[in-house]
Amino acid sequence: MKRIRGLLRIIFGRTTFVIVSLLIQVGILIVGSSYLSHKSSIFFSGISMVGGLVIIYILNKRENPGFKLAWMVPIAAFPVFGILIYIFMEFQIDGKLIDRKVKININETAPFMQQDGRVLEDLYEESRQNGNLAAYIYRAGNCPVYENTYAKYYSIGEDMFEAMKEELLKAQRFIFMEYFIVERGLMWNSILEILEQKVKEGVEVRFMYDGTCCMALLPYRYPKELEDKGIRAKMFSPIRPALSTYQNNRDHRKILVIDGHTAFTGGINLADEYINKKVRFGHWKDTGIMLKGDAVTSFTMMFLQLWNVSEKGREDYGKYLQDPHYQYPGDLDRKGFVIPYGDSPLDKETVGEQVYLDIINTARTYVHIMTPYLILNYELIQALTFAAKRGVETVIIMPHIPDKKYAFLLAKAHYAELIEAGVQIYEYTPGFVHAKVFSSDDCKAVVGTINMDFRSLYLHFECAAYLYKNSAVREVERDFQETLRKCQNITLEDCREYPWYKKFAGAVLKVFAPLM
Repeated sequence: MKRIRGLLRIIFGRTTFVIVSLLIQVGILIVGSSYLSHKSSIFFSGISMVGGLVIIYILNKRENPGFKLAWMVPIAAFPVFGILIYIFMEFQIDGKLIDRKVKININETAPFMQQDGRVLEDLYEESRQNGNLAAYIYRAGNCPVYENTYAKYYSIGEDMFEAMKEELLKAQRFIFMEYFIVERGLMWNSILEILEQKVKEGVEVRFMYDGTCCMALLPYRYPKELEDKGIRAKMFSPIRPALSTYQNNRDHRKILVIDGHTAFTGGINLADEYINKKVRFGHWKDTGIMLKGDAVTSFTMMFLQLWNVSEKGREDYGKYLQDPHYQYPGDLDRKGFVIPYGDSPLDKETVGEQVYLDIINTARTYVHIMTPYLILNYELIQALTFAAKRGVETVIIMPHIPDKKYAFLLAKAHYAELIEAGVQIYEYTPGFVHAKVFSSDDCKAVVGTINMDFRSLYLHFECAAYLYKNSAVREVERDFQETLRKCQNITLEDCREYPWYKKFAGAVLKVFAPLM
C-alpha cells in the first residue's frame, strides 16, 4: 500500500502536472506549425521570408554568438516551429518585469553600497589592473571593493557546515539565507532546528530558495510550513505549468548572512550530498568561503535586492547594516581586498564571465580552476588556449564521476582543443567536483556559485567573492594542489580513445548548449 500511495503521489502530484502541461504546450506548437507549414506553397514562401527576417534580427542582437547560433539552426531547419517558439519566448514580459524590479531595488540599496574612494585608491596603488576590474564591477553591478574583511576558505562541505551552525547559534539580530537546492535530511534539519531556536529568541529569520525545489525535493507549500514556525520564507520563481523564459532564470546563489557582520557563499547547497552524508556520485568535493567585516554589507544587500522582487512597500535597508559596535575577534587577518559581486541574467552585463576572463587574460604565472561543468563559448576557449600558449600554467580540475551525463559529453567535446593548446585537464577520480574556484599568481582568487557553463554565465542569478592579496588566496591555492594529487591527467591519447558515438553526441550538443 505504501508503494501504491507513493506511485499515486507521483502520478497525480504537482510535478507530473507541470511536466505534462509543458509537454502539451510544446505539442500544440509542433502540431500547429506542422499544420501551417502544409497549408500552401504561398504560405511556406511567406514563412521563409519571415524566417529570414527573424535571423537578421537575431544576428543584430547584442548577445553571445552561441545563443544566436542555437536559435538560427532550428529556425532554418524547421521554419514554422522555430519562428513560433522564438517569438513566443522572446517577447514575454515576465523577465523584463523582474529586471525592472531588481533595478529599483538596486537603486534603493545604492546608498548603502557606496564605493569608499580611499579603498579604491589603495587598490589602484597596489595594482592598476585590479583597480580597473574593481571599477568595472562597481559600474556594472554596483558592488564596491572593500578592505577590513577577514576571509576563511573551506575546502570541503563538512567543515563549512560546522562553521555555519556555529555562526548561526551566535545570531542576535537577523539571519538571511538564500539557496538553490534545499532537501530535507541531516544538513537541512540541523540548520532548521537552529533557525527555529533563533526565532524563539527574537531573531528575524528570512529564508528563500529556488522554485525548482518544488519539483522533487520539497512540497509546493513548504514556505507555509516555515512561516508557521516563525520563519519568513518564499520560493524564488516557482515553477509554473506554462512555457516561459521566466522559468529559465533560476536563483543559483548560495548566501547566508548573519547580523550584517558574517556571510557565507560558495558551491555548497543545503542537502546531504554536499557534506558527504549521502553518496550520489562518489566523493563530493565542494568549497565555500566565510567573510567577516565590511564586505558582508554587499551580501546583505544582494539578498534583499532579490528578496524584495516579490515584495510590496519599501524595505528599511539601513536596519540590516552591521552594528558599528560589534567587536571582531582580535586575531582575524583583515588585510587585502574583497569584492563580493552578483550577476543578473536580465541586465545584459555578464559580470561573472568578465571576471573569469580578466583573471585568465591577466595571469602571468598560473591560473588554476575547479569547475563541475566545462561548457564554453568562443571567448573562454580563446582566453584559456591563449593563456596556455603564452606560457601561463593553465590547469582545470573536472569531475571524474559526472552528475549530468549530457554536461560531461559537452565538456569532453572541448578537451582535445584545450589540451592541444597546452591547457592541462585533470579529473577528480574519487568522485564529483562541485567547486567553483579560480586562483591565480598567488595574489587573486574567486570563490562562488558561478560554473563555467552557459547557464551560470548567462541565465542564472549568481554571486561570488573576488579576493586580492587576502590571506585566503593562499588557502585556495593550497587546496587546489592537494586536490590535484587525487586527480588523473587527461591526455590527447585519452581523447582519441573516447568512443566515437560519445564524440558525436558532444558535437551535436554543442550547437544547443546555450539553450540547455
